[in-house]
Amino acid sequence: MICPHCNQDEDKVIDSRGADGGHAVRRRRECQRCGRRFTTYERFEASGRLVVVKKDGSRVPFERDNILRGILAACGKRPISEDAKEGIAEQVERLIRQEFDREVPSVEIGRRAAALLRDLDDISFIRYASEYREFTSLDDLADQISTMQEQPKDDPGQQDLFFPKR
Repeated sequence: MICPHCNQDEDKVIDSRGADGGHAVRRRRECQRCGRRFTTYERFEASGRLVVVKKDGSRVPFERDNILRGILAACGKRPISEDAKEGIAEQVERLIRQEFDREVPSVEIGRRAAALLRDLDDISFIRYASEYREFTSLDDLADQISTMQEQPKDDPGQQDLFFPKR
């Protein structure tokens, strides 16, 4: 590893431990040249590229940052920690990669993100749903809120809250 302080490639590993629930390895390193310490992370890199199939049929590469941007917008100035928002994005990515090999419909990503947001904060869930489902009237919003109030958070069918069967 190249030291971020002196740009030399002479270091030793001082400590290694699991991170991110066992999905990464955190290593503390010490530069042999300048003596300063720094941390690196090793993560599994998926060999195949996952592609998102959008509503219009177009295909784009999967990027976790897009999920995070949607979550950040939905949470706005709500009292939700950055770690919680980041955790939702990581969890959605993990779920998607476990279930899909090459292509994932965008609606499936939205469904999982929405379910996790509902567990975290109802207002953020409504904001996310209003953008993703493209509500066109207050009636659409009121229908979504009524459906939420009828279905408890711990209901296993809550994913269908986001895209109810019509």
